[in-house]
Amino acid sequence: MQFTKKLRERIRSGEISKTVRIWKSPRVKVGNAYRLSPGYVVVDTIHQIAIRDISGSLARETGFSGIAELLKIAKHGSGENVYLISFHYVEEL
Repeated sequence: MQFTKKLRERIRSGEISKTVRIWKSPRVKVGNAYRLSPGYVVVDTIHQIAIRDISGSLARETGFSGIAELLKIAKHGSGENVYLISFHYVEEL
């Protein structure tokens, strides 16, 4: 799971612990760790949500200024399914 550079320090500090992704199908699994050098992001939950569930508040929680900015980054390929993923950062596994 990749994150834009502007979010990485805020993820490492614990300020950001959610992300929204738009995929064809889930690309991560609960409990798995994904590299975010120098540590890892560990997925806690993944829930499919509707695009209408994305609010300005959720956009800010995930590190973006608003819905439009979040959607520009969240969409990957031709996927249309929206996933809300919660995670935590760890330095070591």
